[in-house]
Amino acid sequence: MFKLIKQDGLARRGEFNTVHGTVQTPVFMNVGTLGAIKGAVSSMDLKDIGCQVELSNTYHLHVRPGDKIIKEMGGLHKFMNWDRPILTDSGGFQVFSLAKLRKIKEEGVYFNSHIDGKKIFMGPEESMQIQSNLGSTIAMAFDECVALPAEYKYAKESHERTIRWLKRCKDELKRLNSLPDTINPHQMLFGINQGATFDDLRIENMKEIAKLDLDGYAIGGLAVGETTEEMYHILDVTLPHAPQDKPRYLMGVGTPQNILEAVDRGIDFFDCVMPSRNARHCNLFTENGYMNLKNEKFEKDPLPIEPGCTCPACRNYSRAYIRHLFKAKEMLAMRLCVLHNLNFYNRLMENIRKAIEEGRYSEFKEEKLKAYSRRV
Repeated sequence: MFKLIKQDGLARRGEFNTVHGTVQTPVFMNVGTLGAIKGAVSSMDLKDIGCQVELSNTYHLHVRPGDKIIKEMGGLHKFMNWDRPILTDSGGFQVFSLAKLRKIKEEGVYFNSHIDGKKIFMGPEESMQIQSNLGSTIAMAFDECVALPAEYKYAKESHERTIRWLKRCKDELKRLNSLPDTINPHQMLFGINQGATFDDLRIENMKEIAKLDLDGYAIGGLAVGETTEEMYHILDVTLPHAPQDKPRYLMGVGTPQNILEAVDRGIDFFDCVMPSRNARHCNLFTENGYMNLKNEKFEKDPLPIEPGCTCPACRNYSRAYIRHLFKAKEMLAMRLCVLHNLNFYNRLMENIRKAIEEGRYSEFKEEKLKAYSRRV
């Protein structure tokens, strides 16, 4: 399923074959938590800006509209009219970040919905059942995301529980894929490496989950408060123990700089709400640096957000016009800026893949790190 085409240092250029198409890696997955990108961006728009993989969330879709409803509608691909790969997060992170009251037991987690307070139970089997109903291309294992900083004793107990939960996820997904009414009988499973910021726990966890021969491996529990130096260190010590012939996914990361550094350490998959969230507040990424379009100096600026950019916003509108839309609180402003930022991220990944193919990734990374540190 995963083919390594070229390696430049530790940076990897690959292809990941799925039932919904082939993914060129490294790849950035555009985050549509509820089956849509916030900012009035449609699935058709995603194709226009080069999105390869859309990411949705198990917990949120389970709460609203309900995974059983989506199954009745033919699965998430048909529901949102998207025929390319979809990855669904397991809901684990949302359980631990949104639930004010939760009780973690060996069977799973008891908690209250953040919407209406309704009592919910979710464990490995329930997470797999919800994701099977959604019919996503890739299902993520149900794990515990420990808040940082964490005590060593609890982090150890948590990572061991996460391994036990992963084995249950694997068994349950195998059962679900064999059922006659399964939406996607080829649904894949990615395991998640945990262990907080403790080297020995991270290494032990990766060694153990690597034995399960899963379809891919994620690094979870990062970008949740630790420094970037700590995050890069965890990648440095953990990735040598990840399978070389399977894709590696760094969850919830991140800035263009984070992506450049993580690719250099051997990461293949990324996701983050940052590009769309920042765009909805008029903060934009360009090849010349970071831009806040609300600044007064753009009031009469006839240039596009980024000259040479091929996104719908830059092809058709000026900085002055889009700034005006934000000031007037027009929804079109958010839509145009989200399209630009996601297009920027998808083009960045294209250029990363090209640089690795040409054996010049180190020079490319340094050039881009310098450019992205500037403000327009």
